[in-house]
Amino acid sequence: MLEAANEDEHGGNSRFAGGVMRFAYSGVEDLRRVTDISDEEAANSDFGTNTREQFLDVIHNLTSYRTDPDLSEYLVNSSLDTMAWLRTKGARFILNHGRQSGMVNGKRVYFGNMPIEVNGGGAGLVQYLDAAVKKAGIDIFYDTRATSLIYDGERVSGVRTKQKGKSVEFHAKSVVLACGGFEANPEMRTRYLGPGWELAKVRGTRFNVGDGLKMALDIGAAPCGNWSGCHATGWDRYAPEFGDVNVGDQFQKHSYIFGLLINASGKRFVDEGWDFHSFTYAKYGGEVLKQEGQFAWQVFDSKVTKLLRSEYRIKFMTKVSANTLEELAPKLEGVNAQQFLKTVKDFNAAVKKDVKFDHTVKDGKGTVGIEPQKSNWAQPLDTPPYDAYMTTCGITFTFGGLRIDKETGQVLDVNFHPIAGLYTAGEMVGGLFYFNYPSGTGLVSGAVFGRLAGTSAGKAAKS
Repeated sequence: MLEAANEDEHGGNSRFAGGVMRFAYSGVEDLRRVTDISDEEAANSDFGTNTREQFLDVIHNLTSYRTDPDLSEYLVNSSLDTMAWLRTKGARFILNHGRQSGMVNGKRVYFGNMPIEVNGGGAGLVQYLDAAVKKAGIDIFYDTRATSLIYDGERVSGVRTKQKGKSVEFHAKSVVLACGGFEANPEMRTRYLGPGWELAKVRGTRFNVGDGLKMALDIGAAPCGNWSGCHATGWDRYAPEFGDVNVGDQFQKHSYIFGLLINASGKRFVDEGWDFHSFTYAKYGGEVLKQEGQFAWQVFDSKVTKLLRSEYRIKFMTKVSANTLEELAPKLEGVNAQQFLKTVKDFNAAVKKDVKFDHTVKDGKGTVGIEPQKSNWAQPLDTPPYDAYMTTCGITFTFGGLRIDKETGQVLDVNFHPIAGLYTAGEMVGGLFYFNYPSGTGLVSGAVFGRLAGTSAGKAAKS
């Protein structure tokens, strides 16, 4: 294995992931293939379901039906088996109590169709897989950045690299590219995603700069998918330029569904409660980037404080508080204070009073007569103290990738012919995600297509 990063920063974007895993399951027995669940836990929990049909519906709906049907079906159909396979490789999974569940009438209810997460988050998953690689006797070369493929016009037979400043060639019968997208490359972001995207923060690793994509395209690989699209979320306004392995994903701010998102004009600009954050967060970061100054404040009152996720309680964040809205307004850096107060007044008056608030379901407690409406979880902002968090856009990964053979993970050329010896996985697989993304799918997709590419590459190397 060749790793562009040094050992301290290795692991790619997986290391920065929260660790939730979205896979197909029909009930508790499927979940027990992935983690231990006691009879008592089973009796006192509502795990819901994420059937094959439900999972496919989510992917198709969020991508406006542009997802490659064969790719998405392979992902969904293979997801449970792959989770069980990861467990055999030493990965450990736990019930997702912290972020995707709540107590309702004495029973723990899991919402968002993701009752399981990897123990230790994305960093934990990398540790488990590092141990599996070591156990298998596989060498990892750190500080080794691949720069081009060794290709004779018919077959890929290795890679050229820069290893700690020196040029080194690695020869092999098969090569699997799992280099991530171009999210950490501001030049490529601006070229493909559009003007302004160079201003986004990078949520994850600084090493995903598009090298794998470039070297594959250079030998005639077919580009595929939503090259002008990406996964981008609300991220702390003054977070560092790249992800911090010591903070992980905690610069994110995903509880906006319970409050208001306010731009520089003092106005709301999205339906904060259109759906659970799992189905809107990867899109709304881009909406924040479109706003003047590339920021938005998330504003909450004390009624929802206990519902805010753990990332709202870390040391490193941009937060202001006040006991009145009039006191809060001038503290919102860059915001038209008077318009903010009017926005809140109009919002409060528009909230449906005859619908009960319930954070575990899409409760239909919305607004009437204002634009944009809020579809669910709308409550008047009227109970001090008030807290506000300043966010910007944090890019996670880009959607554009390479076209692959759906049965092998082999990269296809521009004429859709397989490129002998070349396979790909992870963010580099093009055609899965367009416009939006369901949370928890990335780690599972990486495992599904990584397993496919690795198996196929190994078979090809032996033939």
